[in-house]
Amino acid sequence: MQGERGLTTYQSKRDFERTREPRGQQEAGAPSADGADPVFVVQIHDASTMHFDFRLEVDGVLKSWSVPKGPSTDPHDKRLAMPTEDHPMEYREFEGVIPQDEYGGGTVIVWDQGTYRPLPPKKRKDREASFAERLEHGHVTFWMDGEKLHGGYALTRFRTAESEGRESWLLVKENDERAGKRGAPDPRRARSARSGRTLKQVAADEGTEADGKS
Repeated sequence: MQGERGLTTYQSKRDFERTREPRGQQEAGAPSADGADPVFVVQIHDASTMHFDFRLEVDGVLKSWSVPKGPSTDPHDKRLAMPTEDHPMEYREFEGVIPQDEYGGGTVIVWDQGTYRPLPPKKRKDREASFAERLEHGHVTFWMDGEKLHGGYALTRFRTAESEGRESWLLVKENDERAGKRGAPDPRRARSARSGRTLKQVAADEGTEADGKS
């Protein structure tokens, strides 16, 4: 996956005197405890454009993608996923308002959270590779156990930064027993898996406007 490892890029984009986003450690954090499945979080972010942030724990950080239309339960839906910088593990609990003149200014809620487990790769050459290595190669499949998302999903890189200027991926639901016909919810009506609040309610609780743009 394209981009600098660790949290250097994440930290360089933010003024932690102004934003309540977690700073995280300079180096990648500790992975999940032995035997525990890695975690994921999906956040709704009302920034300059509304989008979903899809994050998977990999090697002690949250590998992150911006998914404009959000995850779908329908295997026919191919969701564009644009990689962003690694985020600290603490970010999976972040919910609140980023100041408008800060990077990513706007309201954030935790729409879904849970754990995931890598699924075996179909290609023989990838069977000995770690999940992080397969991600670098451009294709992973995994089973999600969230409060809202369940079953198998695949992330596949279809465009590299070297070829066309910006790396791009697709997030697609696997055709399994947890498949359905539901796309992502209306982000302005969606409720947080952590607090039960909407974007508007989170913004009101912090004394700001939910539809303010950066």
